[in-house]
Amino acid sequence: MAKVELKAPVVAEIAEAVKDAQSVVLVDYRGLTVDQDTALRKQLRAAGVTYKVYKNTMMNFAFKGTDFEALAPYLEGPSAIAISTTDATAPARELANFAKTAEKLEIKGGVVEGNAYDAAGIMEIAKIPGREALISRLLGSMQSPITNMARVLNQIAEKGGAANCEAAPAKEAPAAE
Repeated sequence: MAKVELKAPVVAEIAEAVKDAQSVVLVDYRGLTVDQDTALRKQLRAAGVTYKVYKNTMMNFAFKGTDFEALAPYLEGPSAIAISTTDATAPARELANFAKTAEKLEIKGGVVEGNAYDAAGIMEIAKIPGREALISRLLGSMQSPITNMARVLNQIAEKGGAANCEAAPAKEAPAAE
């Protein structure tokens, strides 16, 4: 069997994984201990991110003709790929959080929603909260004015209605002698 025939399924696997991806981030994992690598894989799996190590040439072939072709310059040295099809910021966020404790993990670059970013750009994207957090913030900001109005109406009702809430007449200042 020729080498090309052996490599074709791997290239097809990578191409299938990135086909519907919202984001792909490449990292250099050199220097990570087995325990750190296991912890990283577990953290990424919990966030719904696929993390695998492939040969650079295989990834390069799989990226040809896609938005991820911009990652070709980063395919040097050992490379692992983190792929998310659901949350565009999840790979960047999870890898950046993990890199804080494991200095050896180096983010090379990535593509998020069709735009290529270098390591600094991926670190900026990592600061964006997840989808669930953004939705809860939005709902909280929409709910805040209604909640405040309900509090005011409740205070008025507790004081016995609007007639009892009238401003008390101002005390007169004592007359100067």
